[in-house]
Amino acid sequence: MTEAPSSKSAGSHKLVIRNIGLLLSGDLEQPILDADTVIAVNDRIVAIGRRKDVDTENATTVIDARGTTLSPGLIDSHVHPVAGDWTPRQNQLGWIDSCMHGGVTTMISAGEVHTPGRPKDVIGLKAMAICAQRSFNAFRPGGVKIHAGAPVIEHGMVEDDFEELAAAGVMILGEVGLGSVKDGKTAHQMVAWARKYGIQSTIHTGGPSIPGSSLIDKDIVLETDADVIGHINGGHTALPDSQITELCEKSSRALEIVHNGNERAALLTLRTAKELNQLRRVILGTDSPAGSGVQPLGILRMISMLSSLGEVPADVAFCFATGNTAEIRSLDCGLIAPGRAASFVLMDKAQHSSGENLLQSIQRGDLPGIGMVIIDGVVSAQRSRNTPPATRVPEVVSS
Repeated sequence: MTEAPSSKSAGSHKLVIRNIGLLLSGDLEQPILDADTVIAVNDRIVAIGRRKDVDTENATTVIDARGTTLSPGLIDSHVHPVAGDWTPRQNQLGWIDSCMHGGVTTMISAGEVHTPGRPKDVIGLKAMAICAQRSFNAFRPGGVKIHAGAPVIEHGMVEDDFEELAAAGVMILGEVGLGSVKDGKTAHQMVAWARKYGIQSTIHTGGPSIPGSSLIDKDIVLETDADVIGHINGGHTALPDSQITELCEKSSRALEIVHNGNERAALLTLRTAKELNQLRRVILGTDSPAGSGVQPLGILRMISMLSSLGEVPADVAFCFATGNTAEIRSLDCGLIAPGRAASFVLMDKAQHSSGENLLQSIQRGDLPGIGMVIIDGVVSAQRSRNTPPATRVPEVVSS
């Protein structure tokens, strides 16, 4: 049993999830936990263990998992939000809520670059970043946490600009290379200023994706030394194999593999990271909305593809979209452990999948069926409207 000090107090909400058939931790060191019950108080996990060993009394909400699998909520490390739950890129409403039905409970902005008339002057880009950070902090479609306000660096920015952004609550940069700064020397200086003030950076990798972007090759990526090598498998166009391999070998930074990229290059990245014994560097994103649209099941599809074709166990592949991303992005979610955010996905193998269980079905390339999504201890959705139907689904037995 793993338990945190009691945080129960008057007016608190206690969630008990029992009869869990398989518990995925999100941690590469121990991806499967020997437990069948998880308890959360308010928005935090407080205990994990066997039902007989944990305190399930006085629960506000009880969920019977009915033998299904519980995983940390999935994290999309690379999205491009704009305004609320609307994307002008595809003129689509409700895309974030739709992704929640694909198990995503947390999103990281790689820049609000699809904003019509996006300002590119220093004052304007700072104002837009602060506005995005504030608005998405207050507005959570479907309950999804969106870490937004990711300014794209432009020529003319100085150290004081990064200090001002950090003081205002901006903690991430948009993709380096989507603005006017495209050379490694200038980018390295600005990334260093950002890092000094606690702002994390991501660099565009590969061929241009939108008007105004350019080829960012391995030399620029290595010289810039951003915290995350964004869509290393291209967004959409990937670098040559030799450059991808060199990035894996010569950089120690995160290797972000995305849905809207080159699948062959994704598998090359995974294989190289595995050979280097550096799977902790692998994180997943969708790079959406994009020209190819919105992918509500994009993270699940990446887990399935990397597991079935990349020859990694399905429980390990789930870590790429949970614990790995949480560690690299300094998030409080992504792991089933006391003190972590109580955000979960409950799922089972899809009906009529050839796999005997959820992990085997994913290893064979099928998507799981989601039966419930919980964010911060609150049920956000029950049976998913987007995944194939799950063989078994959990149920709320008291609330």
